[in-house]
Amino acid sequence: MNTGGNSEQENTLNQLLVEMDGINTTEGVVIIASTNRPDILDQALLRPGRFDRLVSIDLPTLAERKDIFSLYLEKLKLEKSAKFYAKRLAELTPGKSGADIANVCNEAALHAARLSRKNVSQNNFEYAIERIIAGMEKKSNPLSPEERKTVAYHEAGHAIVGWMLQYTEPVLKISIAPRTNAILGYTQQLPLDIKLFTTEELFDRMCMALGGRVAEALTFDRITTGAEDDLRRVTEMAYKQIVTYGMNDRVGPLSFPLKKNTDFAKKPYSDKLARMIDEEASRLIKNAYQRTEEILKKNEILLDELATTLLKKEVLNHDDLVEILGTAPYGSKRKKLSTEYDDISA
Repeated sequence: MNTGGNSEQENTLNQLLVEMDGINTTEGVVIIASTNRPDILDQALLRPGRFDRLVSIDLPTLAERKDIFSLYLEKLKLEKSAKFYAKRLAELTPGKSGADIANVCNEAALHAARLSRKNVSQNNFEYAIERIIAGMEKKSNPLSPEERKTVAYHEAGHAIVGWMLQYTEPVLKISIAPRTNAILGYTQQLPLDIKLFTTEELFDRMCMALGGRVAEALTFDRITTGAEDDLRRVTEMAYKQIVTYGMNDRVGPLSFPLKKNTDFAKKPYSDKLARMIDEEASRLIKNAYQRTEEILKKNEILLDELATTLLKKEVLNHDDLVEILGTAPYGSKRKKLSTEYDDISA
């Protein structure tokens, strides 16, 4: 926090304003400024009259990512045409910027070069995306056999729950190979560019996030700390539905900002409502846990088979999952995005 009135930021701001005020609007001078942190800009720079036009550039959509990939792929020597890869890669990179896309292409080319390949293939792009999502594979500090088995059942639990539910994202790959960003293991899904979610869709996603914790509890009759991140996401989803999205019948169509514990601002609602929100969040998470438990108990044989295979191979792709789990009850969710690339496994 700045306690004085002569901070470095204010000096820079004052200098900018002085320089801009000294320019005659009739002269042939154009000032263009850009930032990736508009949230910290001083309002003195944003008030009407400072800049004639403010242009907001969002992260690229699916179609825009496809065009950006096409641009960078043309610079590579590919096994197949750039058109063949562009849409598939665009689907796998929602929320990524143009710089991220360039990084994927560069990483794929480097991987192909390390393997002494003459062309960049689908496997190289999959490696690049996996490295960006989960980090580099860690060869040192391996897990103990007991921990490895726990991780295998944990990830298998995520995969099976996601496979059996209607509104979860398609499961592409599961791995128990330790990586820098996913120390124990991870379940890779095909992200969907969805902006609006229903209560049913959010509930299914909560169930999938709980799949790892429930699988551990059912298999070993104990739980570990491995589900910390999953539980954090489930808790956030539950509270947002009740506090922010107005998706709870008991609390009603109210919306409050979900404040972090770092500020000392008073809650904009009473203690009575706060207790009600806590009760409803707890009830929602318990319902999701029970639904997840029912799914895994019903598919206990598949859970054992998937975890055992994962312990042997360490990495299972979409084709392996189809072979073990069979056809998903709600069909291939990948067709919602594109039937053209449905036969390309991750």
